[in-house]
Amino acid sequence: MLKRPEVFNQPEFRVFKKLNTPAKVQNFIDRMPMNFYTTCRSPLTVLRKNRAYCIEAAFLAAAIFWYHGKPPLVFCLQTVKHDFDHVLALFKEGNYWGAISKTNHPVLRYREPVYKNVRELAMSYFHEYFMNNGKKTMRGYSEPLDLRKFGTDWLVSDKNIWHIDDALAKTKYHKILDRGMIRSLRRADKIEIKATKTTQWKRS
Repeated sequence: MLKRPEVFNQPEFRVFKKLNTPAKVQNFIDRMPMNFYTTCRSPLTVLRKNRAYCIEAAFLAAAIFWYHGKPPLVFCLQTVKHDFDHVLALFKEGNYWGAISKTNHPVLRYREPVYKNVRELAMSYFHEYFMNNGKKTMRGYSEPLDLRKFGTDWLVSDKNIWHIDDALAKTKYHKILDRGMIRSLRRADKIEIKATKTTQWKRS
């Protein structure tokens, strides 16, 4: 078990105490309204605003895991330039990996801790990762990034913490496809595309 930093004594972090399982963390993240703006707020600011974008939710979930003595890990699913990467929080139960995810759609969501390694977990998202025209766009995934390397200021900063996003972009990435594989990809079919049109949160 990791030592809990004193910064977690902030009153807003008291809510973390009851979030002592990955399922509870995901449920908490799911109930939080979607932030439709591209920001990178600290966990403390996210709690105060009660809205989260995918990367913000990943950092918040990682902070909750750290509060409970687990490493605060995030990783990124890499896509093509005209699509958006997706950042998730990683956790481990025994020898198996799972992920916490914030998304507004029925895909790219929570993963149970049933995956033997991070690659296996990342690949579980491959067939869900496509554009509105059905083109599959996932191209790689990053090594896990341990947020402890950034100290504790990121937990409570009143400014956007883009420096962590920048560090994540500079971590080692693993390609999952070669050119031949990309050329032969089948597009998602109409019913798959239709299913992804459902959204959990509406823009106000």
